[in-house]
Amino acid sequence: MSSKTESVEQRASELRKQLDFHNHRYYVLDDPEVSDAEYDALINELRDIESEHPELLTPDSPTQRVGAQPLEKFKEVPHLQPMLSLANARNEDELRAWETRIYNLLKKQGVEDARIEYEAEPKIDGLAISLVYEDGVFVRGATRGNGEVGEDVTQNLRTIKAIPLRVEGAPPLLEVRGEVYLPRSAFAKLNEDRAAAGEPTFANPRNSAAGSIRQLDPKLAASRPLSMWCYGVGVVDGMTFETQSQTLEWLAEHGFKVSPDVAVYDDVDSLAAGCRAWEERRESLDFEIDGVVVKVNDLELQRSLGVVGREPRGAIAWKFPPMTATTKLNRVAWNVGRTGHMIPFAMLEPVQVSGVTVKLATLHNEEDLRRKDVRDGDEVIVMRAGDVIPQVVSPTAKAQKRKNRAAPPGPPERCPACDTPTVKPEEGVWTICPNRAGCPGQVLQHVKHFVGAMDIDGFGEETAIRFLREGIIKDAADIYELDEERIVQLDGFGEISARNLLANIEASKQQPFFRVLYALGIPGIGWVNARNLAAQFGSMDALLEANEEQIVETDGIGPEKAKVLIEEFEDERNRELIERLRGLGLQMEQEGGPIPGTEGPLAGKTFVITGTLPNLSREDATQRLEEAGAKVTNSVSKKTDYLVLGADPGSKLAKAEKAGTEIIDEDGLLALLG
Repeated sequence: MSSKTESVEQRASELRKQLDFHNHRYYVLDDPEVSDAEYDALINELRDIESEHPELLTPDSPTQRVGAQPLEKFKEVPHLQPMLSLANARNEDELRAWETRIYNLLKKQGVEDARIEYEAEPKIDGLAISLVYEDGVFVRGATRGNGEVGEDVTQNLRTIKAIPLRVEGAPPLLEVRGEVYLPRSAFAKLNEDRAAAGEPTFANPRNSAAGSIRQLDPKLAASRPLSMWCYGVGVVDGMTFETQSQTLEWLAEHGFKVSPDVAVYDDVDSLAAGCRAWEERRESLDFEIDGVVVKVNDLELQRSLGVVGREPRGAIAWKFPPMTATTKLNRVAWNVGRTGHMIPFAMLEPVQVSGVTVKLATLHNEEDLRRKDVRDGDEVIVMRAGDVIPQVVSPTAKAQKRKNRAAPPGPPERCPACDTPTVKPEEGVWTICPNRAGCPGQVLQHVKHFVGAMDIDGFGEETAIRFLREGIIKDAADIYELDEERIVQLDGFGEISARNLLANIEASKQQPFFRVLYALGIPGIGWVNARNLAAQFGSMDALLEANEEQIVETDGIGPEKAKVLIEEFEDERNRELIERLRGLGLQMEQEGGPIPGTEGPLAGKTFVITGTLPNLSREDATQRLEEAGAKVTNSVSKKTDYLVLGADPGSKLAKAEKAGTEIIDEDGLLALLG
């Protein structure tokens, strides 16, 4: 072999090692050391070498993650060791009963003084996969199948960069097991793209991950950002592990992606507390979990406990109540929003979701209804996460194929609240009820929004409905003229509760000007825009006198919103409401203090928040960012430094990805805030 060939071979080997290292940093540790451009330069150099010297191409080369031809069908492959299922525990009593069964069995085996240690980790809701390595090289990957035989999906698994193609220091034969999954944020983007292309949407991340792995063309699998958490080993020749936790440590040290939250407990009380803690964290994660897997940590003890049916006695799954369920959508109905928009909602066959009976669910808006393509009579997926209003995710695949399916539902021709004919403005997105002043539905929604924006404790939806129905109030300003004597005449109110409510109403007069501006419910002027307008103009009078050119100088306000704002302020009813609120003592001037983005540890940084955050409200997140000196705007631009990503993010995620904006979740936001 010539020295030149040796040099090229050495360079190819060096490049493979570098690329494996950077893949691990990026896809497993989420801590890259090089830019995308630097990574691309390395892999392009390796491709050029392998193209000129085909004899140097190896099966484990990073260039071979996508390269196989489409298959006609998947081959069946027997597992080296059966992939068993797990028994379930749905509460602490069932977990303790499992522990009792273990101790009783050990006593029968003559073990009297056993002290069991438990290993626990999140139960990823993905697709179970087996990876086989021979002499450290990935040679085969298979789905669980029936536990004995699975499908050979090796070529698709090669496209997942979290799966190492070569493992240094591996035994001659190693079988690794784990779950392939699709992150929630990637799932939302995938469904958005499929809907835009007129393709059926996936019901949940697990289905999309499974569908991706079972694509016959690996290029389709490669186009989806799949990942894999590894949770154990099957057959191993030439190496032994004493505990489950030791096994996971070895896997993590050798390039596999393992949950960083593996915990070991020495009693069932602390174990149960750990499981409950995971349930509380569940919604803040960017991947789906449906429980916690608990295993006897001592592997020899695990083996001695044996198997009953197809379930190992030494492991169990603490299952969470499902956040999704399938039910029938009886009818799409419509409400009217505070600005007259027709808002669809689903009337469902009652179904249990996360321990709550759900009969109604939101469909968000006209555009979302059209995108999801749900229709009367469809079988649909319903989701409820924490305190978030139940929502219809999509029709099931079965529903989408149903014959004689109902026509797509459209907005009503007459307002459901006041029977006024609805209109759809030219080039408008929403169908609206034009009866702004006389529509009882709009008045109710405006009052609800107002008391929420002004943070009037004890004044909820039921109170708003009763006060409007009884004629005690007719609009938001009437709230500040309520009379104790009239309130106590209502069932459920006594002198103390009436006085408390009036005290809370009086206290809300001290809310800052931007809250008053937000509470007015002007279309397009949400929490962020209200803060920015208050900071820009300083007072209601200055804002009322501003022209369109001056208003568009405010962050987040474009010509269209500025035009709407001026039109709203020219409306005599709005002017009268503002003056009444002023006369009743509400704040109409911005108090002193730094304008957001000028002082604090995040000064100069611009954030956009999209979707529903698991723990922080949009208002809370905005306030904390601005207190740290950051600017918060409503739209993604080249000036945006961070997109804070929650559930159901919408189009802002795609814009941020296109612009190269850094995307963080709530945990990332809290880390920046310190």
